[in-house]
Amino acid sequence: MTAPAMSGTARVSAPSSRRSRLVPHLTGWGFVFPATLVIVGLSLFPAVWALLLSLRDGDLLTGGDFVGLANYGDILGDAELAAAAGHTLLYTVLFVPGSVALGLALALALNLKIRLIGFYRTCFFVPYVVSAAATGILSNFVFDPDFGIVNAGLKALGLPAMGFLQDPDQAMLTLVAISLWGGVGMPAVVYLAALQDIPRMLIEAARVDGGAGRHVLRHVVLPQLRPATVFLLIWQTITALQLFDLVYTTTKGQPLDSTTTIVFYLYRQAFQLFHSGYGTAIAYVLFIVTLAVSGAVLWRGAK
Repeated sequence: MTAPAMSGTARVSAPSSRRSRLVPHLTGWGFVFPATLVIVGLSLFPAVWALLLSLRDGDLLTGGDFVGLANYGDILGDAELAAAAGHTLLYTVLFVPGSVALGLALALALNLKIRLIGFYRTCFFVPYVVSAAATGILSNFVFDPDFGIVNAGLKALGLPAMGFLQDPDQAMLTLVAISLWGGVGMPAVVYLAALQDIPRMLIEAARVDGGAGRHVLRHVVLPQLRPATVFLLIWQTITALQLFDLVYTTTKGQPLDSTTTIVFYLYRQAFQLFHSGYGTAIAYVLFIVTLAVSGAVLWRGAK
């Protein structure tokens, strides 16, 4: 009589055990599900809707006629888009290596044991958290050809005034300089965290073996920073390819369209000329290019 009683108890306890394991999972999904709905509603659904919109010729309200891949074909013959892509490429080539190199130099300096080091770290990171709109508005005053503080300083030194954001030959370079001022804090913080994770014994062993400072940096420190470098190259490249807000608040793509980037050109097509289908097609091509470039950097960094 004991064995059957024990068997019945086991059968009763099995469903109870399954329920006890299921309740935590359901509770977890109960907390996650609202956030999942928000993510799907604000990212996945708009992405699918934009893809369908890129196959049509119309504005954001009417949708227009279905044209298939015609919008993507028009991209190949768009001279203005090609010029915008060239401006974006120039900005990327100057901004990405410059921000990573400056970030590394700052991180090495901010990793030193000196007084008020916390204050210095904060000062270099604050520009990164300032909005691009505020940065752009401030830059308009700083680089104003007539009343800007930079030209005032040049005149005080006896140097000629510069056109900066109003000169087609200097506008993009000025935007790069502004972006470096505002964006170098991110690489500096990432490198600083990576530097503090390097085992001290590695550096001390290299110094005991007679390695000078630059040799320790090249053969010990930089290899340890490789993951951080790969991450920053991808992050800064994505940031550069998506440049819009700084252009919008400073030059509006001028003078002579010399600062029109891909995203600003996309904005102009979709929201000013109401060619939303063509604009979303450009957005998807930019997404593919960004994904390909990020994948190439990641693959190269893993070798």
